[in-house]
Amino acid sequence: MSSIKVPPLGESIVEATVSRWLKKEGDAVAVGDALVELETDKITVEVPALEAGVLTTRAKNEGDVVAVGDVLGELAAGGAAAAAPTQQTAAAATPAAVTAEAPKAAASAATPAAGGDVKVSPAAARLATETGINPADVAGTGRGGVVSKADVVGAASGAKAAPAAPAAAAPAAPAATPSGQRETREKMTTRRKRIAENLLQSQHATAHLTTFNEIDMTAITALRERLKERVEKEQGVKLSFMPFFVKAATLALKSYPVVNAQIDGDTIVYKHYVNMGIAVASDAGLVVPNLKDADAKSVVEIGKDIGAVAKRARDGKLSMDDLTGGTFTITNGGVFGSLVSTPIINYPQVGILGLHKIQDRPVAIDGKVEIRPMMYVALSYDHRIIDGQQAVLFLVRVKELMEDPAAMLVY
Repeated sequence: MSSIKVPPLGESIVEATVSRWLKKEGDAVAVGDALVELETDKITVEVPALEAGVLTTRAKNEGDVVAVGDVLGELAAGGAAAAAPTQQTAAAATPAAVTAEAPKAAASAATPAAGGDVKVSPAAARLATETGINPADVAGTGRGGVVSKADVVGAASGAKAAPAAPAAAAPAAPAATPSGQRETREKMTTRRKRIAENLLQSQHATAHLTTFNEIDMTAITALRERLKERVEKEQGVKLSFMPFFVKAATLALKSYPVVNAQIDGDTIVYKHYVNMGIAVASDAGLVVPNLKDADAKSVVEIGKDIGAVAKRARDGKLSMDDLTGGTFTITNGGVFGSLVSTPIINYPQVGILGLHKIQDRPVAIDGKVEIRPMMYVALSYDHRIIDGQQAVLFLVRVKELMEDPAAMLVY
């Protein structure tokens, strides 16, 4: 009899929530089979079986909060699972593969899909059956081309998104209200609790202030329209406005380095690099993956990085490295239709740039009223080390670069 324990979950993560059991008591399991999913404040981890056997006990229920080292259940070695596939690698048998959906462990226990030579991990096969996805139609990214659970999730998401491409994400359907009940209660997940704690910490630990400006998006829109087809054809990058904002922000941070700094006790730590965080909202909660050394990259390179990290987020493959080390953050509420907002600083950073909806508005140009595509932008900053003058000038610098994008080529 062996214990199934909560594995190390990554830097500074000490607890998780049992989000879903993938095996029932009495189920036979092979080495590498995913047994249970744990949700942390940043990522989701699959805990694999380290030996073949039968799951005899599930010591924790879905929704329970567990700490690193806690016993999740018991596994009896041998039994009916002895005939299951046992091929494995050292990496597959290690529970510390801390990624959003840890497909490596399941890949080693992959089995061929019915009617073909496609190898599919047990978790992926189960999800494929539930979603009606044919594993043979899914490109495997696991070891040796194994189709992982994350691959099936991506395929299912793509299938759902194919019929239409709305400009803004449709709101999720509200949960059905139990008949006769006026209120329902739902326990916070570990991720939601940590988000709440971090936001409160940011509000309480910083001298929070926000300054606003607006950007005429005419020039950058024309540049994007002129280049997007060629860039996509030659570089494989769908050119959005975000890479331009990242580039403009990195240049503005070079001009006003205190906006890229952090406070350590009574010391100001200036960062001579920019790891740009991009806030991403999901059903599971807010995550902020960051682009390492964004200040050393071109607009196209930034666009490639954004595409890659967005794909990892969709596929559930964000790593701890993606989610740590950020020095400044950009959040785009405009994709949901927000016209103006005051973003909360991503503590311990000291500044966050908020983007909003592009809207045609009448503006005065050379003494005449013209209709221009305008965007409100907001900079929330920590007034303990950033003075109002520096904050305003930083935002003005971003505005200048976006309204004259050719200036970005000079620096």
